Amino acid sequence: MVELWQTNQKFFVLINCQGLGYEIQILESFFLKIKTNQISNKKITLWLKHIKKEDSDLLFGFTSKDQKNFFIEILSIRGVGSQIGMGILNKYSISEVINAIKTQNKKLICSVPGIGQKMSERLILELKSKFKSEMQYEEDKVKDEFEIKDPEINKMIDDLQLTLQSLNYKNKEINTILPILIKEVDLLAKKEKILSFENLLKIAMNYLDKNSSNLAL
Repeated sequence: MVELWQTNQKFFVLINCQGLGYEIQILESFFLKIKTNQISNKKITLWLKHIKKEDSDLLFGFTSKDQKNFFIEILSIRGVGSQIGMGILNKYSISEVINAIKTQNKKLICSVPGIGQKMSERLILELKSKFKSEMQYEEDKVKDEFEIKDPEINKMIDDLQLTLQSLNYKNKEINTILPILIKEVDLLAKKEKILSFENLLKIAMNYLDKNSSNLAL
């Protein structure tokens, strides 16, 4: 690496490759890791996307193939440019975006600079079909790990997940409390107590909020 700099909300690195300097736009998270010496600037490996325009050649660098492929999928949507794609990946992880698409969380998508109501609707509609298999995989993975035979309780857990997602809890956080909720369901059933969606939501939110405040400390 030769140089590192920021222009507005764009982050760049200049890399020397066999005597040639390549100016590459990177994600903020990677930029900060290099700047704070969390990553050695001697050896940098990036997955590149080259966008050729009439008056310029643009390079976008990502630390994983998944990020690069996701960026390419976003660019394939009509009206979505490279800076919108970088803006989405700067603010959210791939799993968070896929989760927002699944739950049709327009508010989360609209929070990215440059994305309005109409564009968020288009993104959700088009990306939903593109990432259908990924969304199904995550759903099946969770269900396989914590299988519940009662269809009514299954439906309640599904509704609970969607509600927590709409309240902007992260998918990783929600998945960590599923085993706790399953145990709670078993405990209430053994005690022959009434199982309600409201009770489970209260238990889930109390745990998540408590866990979040502990992290803050």
